[in-house]
Amino acid sequence: MNITKAEFATSSSKPSQCPKTELPEFAFIGRSNVGKSSLTNMLTQRKGLAKTSGAPGKTKLINHFLINEEWYLVDLPGYGYAKVSKTDRQTFMKLIYDYFEDRENMVNAFVLVDSRHEPQKSDIDFMYWLGEKGIPFSVVMTKVDKLSVSEFEQTKERYHTKMLETWEELPPFFYTSATGRTGKEELLGYIDECIKLYKASV
Repeated sequence: MNITKAEFATSSSKPSQCPKTELPEFAFIGRSNVGKSSLTNMLTQRKGLAKTSGAPGKTKLINHFLINEEWYLVDLPGYGYAKVSKTDRQTFMKLIYDYFEDRENMVNAFVLVDSRHEPQKSDIDFMYWLGEKGIPFSVVMTKVDKLSVSEFEQTKERYHTKMLETWEELPPFFYTSATGRTGKEELLGYIDECIKLYKASV
């Protein structure tokens, strides 16, 4: 897939405010500061499309970006260690859960995890929730350029082993670096295939 047009569409504080559309949506979500905005900008080749920040927890709304006038990239609030109140954290999680349960045109959730860290309970728990709800998802490991070859292989093995404690088979995994543009072709190729399957089913 070649992205020729990417533009911000709208921000929503609840799913009912999201665009009324049948265009397929691909949601990007992960712990705060996992590199979600940087990955979005790398995929779309638009440096300032998604706002990056050194302070975690800046995304507080559902942000829709229209890509090639054909599909939406959806940037969801992060979860995890962001320094927000318990009430705000609960609000974010309700927003996230409601989005996934309400949006019938949500084709796939990309769950971003930082390749430099051990499997995090919040990530594993969220993937388990997606699985329980029958929501298709893939795992996107970010910042792989920060690892040596041996560290990268160890990280992959740890995640695969941890997930196979619960899952009979692994979801698709993608390995990315916003700096080195690693994984761009694989991710966009997967999205392209998902769009074709979605169009054939509606």
